[in-house]
Amino acid sequence: MNRSPAGLRLIAIMEASKGTIALLISLGLHELMGQNLQQLAEKLINHLHLNPASYYPGHLLQALADINNTKLIIVTIAALLYSFIRFVEAYGLWHQYRWTEWLALVSSVVYLPFELYELYQKVTLLSSLLLMINTLVVIYLATVLNKART
Repeated sequence: MNRSPAGLRLIAIMEASKGTIALLISLGLHELMGQNLQQLAEKLINHLHLNPASYYPGHLLQALADINNTKLIIVTIAALLYSFIRFVEAYGLWHQYRWTEWLALVSSVVYLPFELYELYQKVTLLSSLLLMINTLVVIYLATVLNKART
């Protein structure tokens, strides 16, 4: 292979990191099943000496009132599937499998409209940084795949 694995391995590390975060989230959600989330949030808000009627704590409590075990199961399964895809992608990129390079390109391109919309809604350092990194990943992967064609 004529390609340098350094860039692909960096992207693989990023994908494995996303997979790890999603896996930890799914495990955390699994732990919360069967518990009264609104009651847990109220205890946390009181412990932090926050006003439950203020904007963010109030919205959090309202959102948690609508969550049940079925919704938690669905989100947990989705997070597990997402982590599995990220781990497969990371493994394939690390080993320079062509199909995972395509998968990484497509999965990176899918996020661009959402990142642009987020930036359009409100310019923040985080949204700008995420868009820049994702754009660089897309350009790099497109270049790698284009060089492989010729």
